[in-house]
Amino acid sequence: MDLDLRKLRYFAAVAEHRHFGRAAEELYIAQPVLSRQIRALEQELGCALFVRTTRSVQLTPAGEQLRQEAPGLLASVDSAVRRVHEVGRGVERLVVAFTPGLHVSEAVRVFSAAHPDVEIELLQVKWWEQTAPLRDGRADVGYLRRPFDDSGLHTVAVGTERKDACLPATHPLAGRPALVLADLEGESILDARERRTSSVEEKFELVAAGHGIALVPHSVACSYSRPDLVHIPVKDAEPVDVCIAVVKDRRERHVRDFVTIAQQTLGEGAGARAGGG
Repeated sequence: MDLDLRKLRYFAAVAEHRHFGRAAEELYIAQPVLSRQIRALEQELGCALFVRTTRSVQLTPAGEQLRQEAPGLLASVDSAVRRVHEVGRGVERLVVAFTPGLHVSEAVRVFSAAHPDVEIELLQVKWWEQTAPLRDGRADVGYLRRPFDDSGLHTVAVGTERKDACLPATHPLAGRPALVLADLEGESILDARERRTSSVEEKFELVAAGHGIALVPHSVACSYSRPDLVHIPVKDAEPVDVCIAVVKDRRERHVRDFVTIAQQTLGEGAGARAGGG
């Protein structure tokens, strides 16, 4: 079957709001029109996507699966359309994704000097979606930290980063020059399986408020330095591998050239600094 992208966008809005009225307002269409489009999508797919009552709208298991798939599908189509338009206008563009704390400016500067005709965009990604922009076409190259799913990706290891313990400035261990994991026994560690956080900012706010500590890559701790927190190297913590990644079937010259330049600049500068300490 052919999936109607307009209906998919309508579905994504309802799935986000869990409310047909608010979704219709966001989409600037009448609610009855939206309801008909969603029913038509359900008929095309052959399954119910929502359970509707007079008071609530809930996703069915099939709806939840489509909710997870829809952003990648829509982003992939948008990226393909953007690239087609760029080729039509004779424009070359390179989008570089990076996780917080990893510095891409040196590679961008060197690449731009060698390829002044290529427009560069930067895209910061969250820890839980490191590879998503590469897979759906929003980004061409990624500066990533393991672990991540590298299936379908060509990755180049460019260094390691030590881990620091991020603590409140008033913590009893805050004055220590270095720690070992045994020092942290009994502490509530954010991003352990039972204490997930959705962003670096949220993590550090919780640490500052006394709701736990965090083990983070050294560059992240430095990038988010603040007076109410301290970060201390943990000497026996497993270091974090830093990689450059591209989708395996990407063969464009400017993508290959950027990866080469990024390897050189990270190996000579940022990569060495990431592994220091």
